[in-house]
Amino acid sequence: MTKTAVDAKKRRKKKGPENGVHHIGKARKELLQELAGEHGTPIFVIDHEKIRENYREFKSHLPSVQVYFAVKANSNPEIVRTLFEMGSSFDVASMPEFMIVHENIRHMPRKERQDWIWDKIIYANTIKPIETLEALDKYKPLVTFDNAEEIKKIRDHAPHAGLVLRIRVPNTGSMVELSSKFGAHPGEAVDLIMSAFDSCLEVEGLSFHVGSQCTNFENYVTALQLSSDIISEVETRTGRKIRLLDIGGGFPVKYHPEVKDFKILAKKLNTEIKRLFPKDMEIIAEPGRFLVANTCTLVAKVVGKAVRDGKTCYYINDGVYHTYSGQVFDHVNYPVLAFKEGERKISAVFGPTCDAFDTVTLSAELPELSIGDLVYSENIGAYSHASSTYFNGFPPAKVVHINK
Repeated sequence: MTKTAVDAKKRRKKKGPENGVHHIGKARKELLQELAGEHGTPIFVIDHEKIRENYREFKSHLPSVQVYFAVKANSNPEIVRTLFEMGSSFDVASMPEFMIVHENIRHMPRKERQDWIWDKIIYANTIKPIETLEALDKYKPLVTFDNAEEIKKIRDHAPHAGLVLRIRVPNTGSMVELSSKFGAHPGEAVDLIMSAFDSCLEVEGLSFHVGSQCTNFENYVTALQLSSDIISEVETRTGRKIRLLDIGGGFPVKYHPEVKDFKILAKKLNTEIKRLFPKDMEIIAEPGRFLVANTCTLVAKVVGKAVRDGKTCYYINDGVYHTYSGQVFDHVNYPVLAFKEGERKISAVFGPTCDAFDTVTLSAELPELSIGDLVYSENIGAYSHASSTYFNGFPPAKVVHINK
């Protein structure tokens, strides 16, 4: 993996829209072309200062909410390290993700590391293999669950874990809905928590997820009210306190101007949390996209060119099996842009693999390009490079870091 440190004061342009579309200026374009010349293409450029800005923005609007970065959004170890240094905790959903975080805190003394993992990592995949539970048990981690079978597995293979029940909540208006696969029906929640208590397990909290890139903020309002009702009923029926609430992710990025600002959502969240929950309720969140989406840029090269049915078609050395995978799995469109100036026309852009599915776009607005010219895509940091494959023998884009 290649790492390039660049002086932030010299390289950074003026700050763009709040956690939104961050179009690059002339200096950044020159930097990207310089990096492509140095490292070849495709390259995936990660701006660590922008990650820090996003973290500070989240905390400025939700100061009482602890950040648990959703590692699956971009599992690059250097990103984990930057966020760890900022004070972030982590949401992991697999043992490889857990080990990425673990490797970045190895410098801690063993006891301190153990306490940190116990307090700062949540294993938020509701379905866990037995081998995973056995490996996690010694860390006494927080783990989520949403069904009776998972309670049995945790009881038998990770009895020292702290449990968090994930409930199903509305995902209407979210770009990627999650409620069809995860979450207990709210009507079953109290019984599941009591079943866990009966199995001598410790239920520490409740969690929900309103869906990825949520633009319908009422989803959060409904989810918070459901959570409050469930917690109140559990405490009334059992006398045991629930003092952790995980409000999940879904915090929107301004991929386009119509997306409402995060600060509007944050104000609504702060109001509802204050209204519904006691002051000693620990509130955590799992932002992924919000922290990394607009921090990364892909630079690729035109490796082929053809005219088909009157439309110019460009073939580049990255595609939907690689960094542009987010167009398939995450339902995000990443415009392909050119460094070269000139009159633009509608063109097609294809990836490098021997598969017609590997189509980046049929409607890119590009000037006339030649083989060897560079193109780039912005705001491509979430659910993109993390899903890259080696399909057809093409490796993922090389990672380059700036402003570390």
